[in-house]
Amino acid sequence: MTVTIYDVAREANVSMATVSRVVNGNQNVKPATRKKVLEVIERLEYRPNAVARGLASKKTTTVGVIIPDISNNIYAEAARGIEDIATMYRYNIILANSDQNEEKELSLLDTMLGKQVDGIVMMSDAVTPKLRQSMEHSPVPIVLAGSVDELDQFASVNIDYFQASYEAVQMLITNGHKRIAFVSGPLQNTINSKFKLEGYKKALEDANISTDENLIVSDEGTYDSGVEAWETLSALDEPPTAFFAGSDELAIGIIHGAQDNGKNVPEEIEVISFENSKLARMVRPQLTSVVFPLYDIGAVAMRLLTKIMNKETIENQSVIIPHRIEKRKSVK
Repeated sequence: MTVTIYDVAREANVSMATVSRVVNGNQNVKPATRKKVLEVIERLEYRPNAVARGLASKKTTTVGVIIPDISNNIYAEAARGIEDIATMYRYNIILANSDQNEEKELSLLDTMLGKQVDGIVMMSDAVTPKLRQSMEHSPVPIVLAGSVDELDQFASVNIDYFQASYEAVQMLITNGHKRIAFVSGPLQNTINSKFKLEGYKKALEDANISTDENLIVSDEGTYDSGVEAWETLSALDEPPTAFFAGSDELAIGIIHGAQDNGKNVPEEIEVISFENSKLARMVRPQLTSVVFPLYDIGAVAMRLLTKIMNKETIENQSVIIPHRIEKRKSVK
């Protein structure tokens, strides 16, 4: 039979309120009494009922986490950052995959709220009108991790995607390139369309290089898309000599496509990616990449959420953490 708080109180010869104070870490308990209660808890293998505790305190000490794909290493890093900070602040997490699908995101939000989570950390490609409406009606705080809210309505943690992209393209320009391609995942993704692409265009503009729309390619952001992008771009009358890719998989597809056609990297073409996953170090030549620090983003997002849930003072709900470019062998 399940051991209850009543069983612990009876065995320890104390009130249920005293057991509750011990379980919840309340310091207003005599050391000798605390020791006795903890011994009984261990002997009876008592496990506090989180649901019952939540009903009493109106808190479940549980946080919902919605990410696109836990099997993707880069998102797994974010989940780890969230979980590490959640553990530090004694929160449990419920993790779910949205598969980058709006309807599933909406369904998962409802599911998380039905489980009475105290807050939600969410990663989404775009805060669509439907998603925004659902988030607006959430009774608990939501923090976006690695996702941009253009209306600045919800707390979020990101890097400066525009500036990072600008610096990556500027590096290629400094190396003497004028025909620079931008190869990206779907432009429905706010970060791709409003920040990476605009940073690319601004870097060209500041160098007095006109934007050639033929050099802008967007697809699914996969390895195969990178190979296809190479085939499309290399067939142009004036093919690019350098590539800024929106992900490591895209960049590796470009490199392999080029190598299969006898091109040397970085002697004949240069490639910079955006992500810096483990893949960036596995490919040859190793990828120069904008570091997308998703572990840090996840950790900071979870800490921000704990502050909001505990009604602590927050100076800025839109947190921008530092970025850098890891230079390796895919550029000279």
